[in-house]
Amino acid sequence: MASAFRKTLTDVRPLQQSLDYRRLWIGNTVSQLGQQMTAVTIAIQVYALTSSTFSVGLVGLFSLVPLIAFGLYGGAIADAVDRRKLALGASLGLWALSLVLVVQAAVVLESVWLLYAVVALQSGCFAVTNPTRAAIVPRLVSKELLPAANALNMASFNLGFTVGPLLGAVAIGAKGYTFAYAIDAVTFTAALYSLFKLPPIPPQPLEGQSPTRPGLRSVVEGFRFLRGARNLRMTFLLDMCAMVLAQPRALFPAVAGGFFGGGVRTVGLLQAAPAIGSLLAFLFSGWVGKIRRQGLAIAVCVIVYGGAVAAFGFARALWVGVFFLALSGAADMVSAAYRSTILQVAAPDNLRGRLQGVFTVVVAGGPRMGDFVAGSAAALTTPTLALAVGGLLCIAGVVFFSARERGFIAYDAQHPTA
Repeated sequence: MASAFRKTLTDVRPLQQSLDYRRLWIGNTVSQLGQQMTAVTIAIQVYALTSSTFSVGLVGLFSLVPLIAFGLYGGAIADAVDRRKLALGASLGLWALSLVLVVQAAVVLESVWLLYAVVALQSGCFAVTNPTRAAIVPRLVSKELLPAANALNMASFNLGFTVGPLLGAVAIGAKGYTFAYAIDAVTFTAALYSLFKLPPIPPQPLEGQSPTRPGLRSVVEGFRFLRGARNLRMTFLLDMCAMVLAQPRALFPAVAGGFFGGGVRTVGLLQAAPAIGSLLAFLFSGWVGKIRRQGLAIAVCVIVYGGAVAAFGFARALWVGVFFLALSGAADMVSAAYRSTILQVAAPDNLRGRLQGVFTVVVAGGPRMGDFVAGSAAALTTPTLALAVGGLLCIAGVVFFSARERGFIAYDAQHPTA
């Protein structure tokens, strides 16, 4: 009995068996906390300077455009050069920008346009380093441990997303903006150290071919491969069903008061609930690496996600709403672990950076599109209807695409195909 229970707990073998992966994961986890502290600190500082929610909203716009542009091109660079050097260079850029934020806060520049510029540059650097880091992981751990490694990566992200903003608010209240930004600059050195200690990770072109040269042609080549890679394409389509059609976060301020009679604290709890669910799923993710039908698992997880969002639309007790949001976060964590695994295993190494770039754009851009869809739908109807219809459309999208691509549902992790 005890042995069976232990098998359901988090599979930490990637951390045990690969020193390089362990360093990378620890460095990324520590730096994620600082980066999320900075994200909330920038939003608070922009609002303090402008007293405008629109100005705070522009932070997202200045972040999105470089993310899309550099996400695609950054992935192409990752397929053409030593990935360690590229990730280290982009991370040094992020660290330098953290120092700029420290200085501007210390000397009280009070320039919102400087903050926008830093956000845009940070987004560009992140768009290069994120797909590069993801493309490094399959070179550090064995294929059978990739699902567990991706579950660990998702936990790292959600821990930062949950705890980082809280620490940022505490740091601002205690010592001000300079202190909050300085913590990010210090914690980011952990990420730099982990990358510095990696061995060289040069490109691995197909036999008889030279490494791809980065550029528009290289990006197009990645999309051309994706067009014929049905299983990889399905991972993106199903994620878009969830993130675009059933993204509830833009409605949290309206729902907090309208459904639950709460205020700012209720909004914070609703925002934290999906990440908490993801972390709970991570704690009992030992079974994730044992599933062979990973395409079917993704489809089921996205259906559960859509159903949870639809049910959240009808919740009128706060604990019920938090439960369904936590369930959506748990389903999304498992789905993301399998989507990342299929991408890393089924894609050839010489294209992995470019496809990780597309993955970064979809994962980061999809929720922003979903915010617009949900907000517009709620404005035209009601939050309840927007959430319920969005969740049901998500489920319908999964059923529609799965019926058209039955090979994806039959995808076998023991015999991966793109």
